[in-house]
Amino acid sequence: MADRMNRLVVLLTSLLAVFPALAQALSDPTRPPPGLSADTPEAGEVTSPVLQSVMIPKQGKPTALIGGQQVRLGQRYGERRLIRLTEWEAVLEGPAGIERLLLTPGIEKMTVTAPAAKGAPSGKKP
Repeated sequence: MADRMNRLVVLLTSLLAVFPALAQALSDPTRPPPGLSADTPEAGEVTSPVLQSVMIPKQGKPTALIGGQQVRLGQRYGERRLIRLTEWEAVLEGPAGIERLLLTPGIEKMTVTAPAAKGAPSGKKP
């Protein structure tokens, strides 16, 4: 029994020694983008604002969370003004012109239409 326990302890110790190396090799899908959080090792200086959240209430003005700052439609974010807000983007206007901030950068929205099934009603009357 003691021999089995010793082997188990040795096995667990070796696994714990290997686990941090494996954990570092895997990327965390929930990690913020590089530069957004100062505690990430690859954090660099963010040169453009980052759209983090969009809130569109039934009553009241829509609000965006941009770079950690809550900005209502029509308010200023630095030298830029929030001129348009949808569920997936914020549009800022400033001295450099118009800037679009996407809530999910790198993901494009596409409309896919499926062909009508054979024998399905077409909506036309015979």
